[in-house]
Amino acid sequence: MTGTGLRELKKQRTRDALLRAALELFTTQGYEHTTVDEIADAVEVSQRTFFRYFANKEEVVFAVQDMVESHFVDALRRRPPEEGPFEAMRHAVRSAWDTIGEAIGQVVPVELHMRAYQMIESTPSLIAVHLRRSAELDEQVARLIADREGLDVDTDPRPRVAVAAFAAVMRVTGRLWGQGEDASVEAIRELTEDYLDHLEPALATDWRSPAARPARGRTDRTRPDAADTPEREAGAHTE
Repeated sequence: MTGTGLRELKKQRTRDALLRAALELFTTQGYEHTTVDEIADAVEVSQRTFFRYFANKEEVVFAVQDMVESHFVDALRRRPPEEGPFEAMRHAVRSAWDTIGEAIGQVVPVELHMRAYQMIESTPSLIAVHLRRSAELDEQVARLIADREGLDVDTDPRPRVAVAAFAAVMRVTGRLWGQGEDASVEAIRELTEDYLDHLEPALATDWRSPAARPARGRTDRTRPDAADTPEREAGAHTE
């Protein structure tokens, strides 16, 4: 390895060590009660070194979440164009879950990231930041969905409506999972899958109709055909 490569590797290791130390401190003693000096001391570097890698505590607490969100967006970009918006988002999030564990594990233990996510959900000052970041992600995804469907997101409301519904499920399940005792990827994945199963029936006109209710106790997770989804039917009117 060249000298440049060794320097970059050392920088990456220092950044990862700061990230791990910060998340450990945040999740054990609280975000508000943790100082930059404490994070730097845990890695035996100076405060100045911390600021070479992170602008502030907020940036470090959301660093892994940035990775997770980018993973989802990249997975969505790779979905086949024949998939409808909801189908593409659902498959993208499932695909991201299949591989994100390994990606996160190269930086911090997955269990630590899951604890940090729960900490974010229970810290008022971080919830406000989380909501702002979520709104920015929703807009990015809505524009990506619009591009997939050949629509102008500023004149056609459907991409933002579809993303808003999908993102609402993700936020609800994230909050419920954060309040639970099982901080595993499997737990949030199962909870989210269950809520996504209920999304289309929840939008039905008559909730009292048996046809408007999802099947209980399903084990196959079979998805409806793309042509049968509301998004695909809506898209057909634009062709």
